[in-house]
Amino acid sequence: MKILFVEPPKEFWFVMGEYLPPPLSLLELAAFLESRNDKWEIEVLDSQAEMVGWNKLKQRMETSDPDVLVCSALATCNTYTVLRTLETAKKIDPDIKTVVGGQHFTALAQESLESYPEIDFVIRGEGELTLYELVKSLEQDKSPLKVEGLSFRHGPEIIHNPPRPLIANLNDLPFPGYHFIEDFTSKYHFKMMAGPNDGYALVEASRGCAHRCTFCSQWGHWGGKWRTKSPQRIADEMEHLYQEYGISFLWLTDDNPTLGRTTSDLCDELIKRGNSDDLKWFVQARSDDIIKHSDVLPKMYKAGNYWVMAGLERHDDALNDYQKGIKASDSKLSMDLLKENGIFAQATWITGDRRDSHQSMEKFREFVNYVDPDLAIFMILTPFPGTQFYDQALENGWLEDRNWANYDMVHAVMPTEHLSREEVQEELYLCYRSYYGSIKRRITGVFSQNRFKRKTYRYMASQGLLQSFKDLF
Repeated sequence: MKILFVEPPKEFWFVMGEYLPPPLSLLELAAFLESRNDKWEIEVLDSQAEMVGWNKLKQRMETSDPDVLVCSALATCNTYTVLRTLETAKKIDPDIKTVVGGQHFTALAQESLESYPEIDFVIRGEGELTLYELVKSLEQDKSPLKVEGLSFRHGPEIIHNPPRPLIANLNDLPFPGYHFIEDFTSKYHFKMMAGPNDGYALVEASRGCAHRCTFCSQWGHWGGKWRTKSPQRIADEMEHLYQEYGISFLWLTDDNPTLGRTTSDLCDELIKRGNSDDLKWFVQARSDDIIKHSDVLPKMYKAGNYWVMAGLERHDDALNDYQKGIKASDSKLSMDLLKENGIFAQATWITGDRRDSHQSMEKFREFVNYVDPDLAIFMILTPFPGTQFYDQALENGWLEDRNWANYDMVHAVMPTEHLSREEVQEELYLCYRSYYGSIKRRITGVFSQNRFKRKTYRYMASQGLLQSFKDLF
């Protein structure tokens, strides 16, 4: 049985500059299949990392000649690149079984199978066991009707098998299959942040989120559950990446890792092992979590956590509408606490709220300048499938653009009550210009004592990111 995992060709998300992470979900799935059946032939093709365009991808798929093709579907904006990959595979050999998963296709399994004949199977939710049982059933020429978490066509019908229970113990999962990528160390980078010799990789410390933000699909996708690996297991994987591959810049990709007991114990583990002087890692966090666990911040810095990204989102009552559960009044304190502990303080912000006007956006920009994070990333409120907000937008007819390629948080797909889509787009540019157009902020950034802030501002100055946003409208 030959299984080919494909990360399709796609554009860089220019907001983060030249940012190329490894295809973590594919590497996790590949490693899990290998751990269950080492007789299967498994190959991972990362088109970005190997600089494979569409023509070469077709050639590689012809050479590989897989029985099953599994395509990465990390984000809604990549939907069409996924479909093009599957369509190419079907043109090569209609008998290749094509598989997709992830949050977009999980939420739209029925619609996707109805609309796209190139999709054979949709894995809903957590993928490891479902993919393994699917491949096993295909190898044995058995019906997949008993494979939990699977959606597929069965004659004229579309079948949605019962959902699969979540994996009880994430510690039991093997390390992602880094060995499936040749020259793994040299292929991936984060040029805005990581040094040229650091290497770059992702580590999944937990899955899910217990919070129910209306614009986020995490709660629904993981059934409202949050599960974490043990601090020892997380440290083992970080140490493995460092010792085996020389990678010293890591992103713990968890949507909400929390900064309490697990993070504190992880820091103790890293410090005890003596790798904290070389490892550099960063996490996402909530402003209330930063404040509540501010006593952990010095230990985090000592253990190599030099960067925290917090979703501060808004300055107004929209936070209540989003069911975010944080207060705008906590924004500045959370950023100041990070800075005081030497940690690079990044904040993400939401523009294009339904109630936004030119006046509200002006107040929003004033607030962001007051909070003054080291790095501010502005994104347009986007209704992703699988979220409460998507259902609301659909029901109320707010969506003016159903081109999934534009669901990338930098293209406006709906207006507000007071702004057209074009005006929402312009307001995004004005947010970046307001923040990074400040001569004082640029100078203090370029000459900052914080090496990450210094590197970031020098990189941004060289890339002309403001012009990239202006070109969107």
